Amino acid sequence: MSTMENTQYLTASVTIDRAPERVLAAVLDVRGWWTENLIGHSAAVGDEFVFTDDAAYPGETSRAKEGIRFCRFRITEVSPTRVAWHAVDCEMTFIEDRHEWRDTDVIIDLTPVDRGTELRLTHVGLTAESECFEACSRGWSFYVRTSIPQLVTTGAGQPIPRYPDADGAGGAAPSETRA
Repeated sequence: MSTMENTQYLTASVTIDRAPERVLAAVLDVRGWWTENLIGHSAAVGDEFVFTDDAAYPGETSRAKEGIRFCRFRITEVSPTRVAWHAVDCEMTFIEDRHEWRDTDVIIDLTPVDRGTELRLTHVGLTAESECFEACSRGWSFYVRTSIPQLVTTGAGQPIPRYPDADGAGGAAPSETRA
């Protein structure tokens, strides 16, 4: 399958100085690079998971700030060179079309290169005309170019921190750089 190099869709890429198998393991560890608050499973075809970008109010992003209240993904492909998720449903509070990600696909292609592995994320369905394109591009770029490589090379990415426990312990609010 093509890696969609000449696509009009939102794309972010990075080369990581590690073997594809190691990069794939990190990509499948969504809690390790995107959000510790993932609900469900994200490693096998048929798995479903729910993402929210909030760290303060479980399932209530709009109470804390505008953002991705939730997005439910279904894993549609997992191979040594590709991982694909289909956005089954979503609600985004920072744009007018609150369901803009619905029926889009996130494709992560892994290509062995001399210096390790090229990772290319393409969010099929999001174009420059999409309302969230700029903010989503900043977010995906951060996770692809910073969090995933850190997870691969150091064992610790920069995911959205876990919700506070009943006693208030837990992660801090996400940084502003993670749109």
